[in-house]
Amino acid sequence: MQKTTYLKELSISATQKKGGANSNKKDVMKIQSWLALFAMSNPNAGTTTDVDGDFGQATEKSVMNYQKAKGLTQNGVVDKPTFDLLSEPMKNAFEGNINGASLRQLVVNTAINHLKNHPFELNVKGQSNMGPWVRAYMEGHEGTSWFWCMGFVQGIIDQAASLQEKNFKTLMPLTFSCDTVGTIGLQKGLLSRFTAVRNNPSLVKPGDIFLLQKTPNDWIHTGIIISIGNGVFETIEGNTNDGGSNNGNAVLKRVRNFMQSKLDVFSIEPLV
Repeated sequence: MQKTTYLKELSISATQKKGGANSNKKDVMKIQSWLALFAMSNPNAGTTTDVDGDFGQATEKSVMNYQKAKGLTQNGVVDKPTFDLLSEPMKNAFEGNINGASLRQLVVNTAINHLKNHPFELNVKGQSNMGPWVRAYMEGHEGTSWFWCMGFVQGIIDQAASLQEKNFKTLMPLTFSCDTVGTIGLQKGLLSRFTAVRNNPSLVKPGDIFLLQKTPNDWIHTGIIISIGNGVFETIEGNTNDGGSNNGNAVLKRVRNFMQSKLDVFSIEPLV
């Protein structure tokens, strides 16, 4: 894989606890982030607290609540086994067993596997687009200005291609920009405009990438197409929400009407 920043999110330097001699702000913020992410899928667990790097009473109680939810000893201490369990969703997403007879199947199944592990962003100190998942997809970058939909898409393509010992950068450069990928698609003859897609949906195959067009040379959102139906794409996309925003907070499976929306499509066929 070319994008391996996720590995930094899967470890802490030492056991962290309230008043611990080895406690450090960076590791504590990782722990607080994973506790908050656990709460998004388990809202009754009581594991959300401020992501501020301070392992105080609130964080200790949040850890104990997590340990209770997981059937662990409730001591409020985060050692390596506890942190491994906290960050297990990301490990499963990036390192889980993915099957597929073709690259297209691998792309779809990789996207589905990430979806199952509930990638969310966090809001930290007034900044959106924060947290372990965003950093993993965005090569360590995070913050309000770092829209992460293309980072997610390229993470999926990279992971799937690596399973066939292929380099996704032969298809497109590593970028976080929808405009860059759209422009490359035009230059390489890989981008089908939405009008062509509407006239001939057979141009599109599972594993291809949609680019939501604002103007002919300005694209504002992207995602993986996992199936093509009667006038619609089923997609898996990052940095979206239930309203289809291009700056939401999660990876979601969506249905998009390509007869109404301006969805250009970038073909991954050269990589296949």
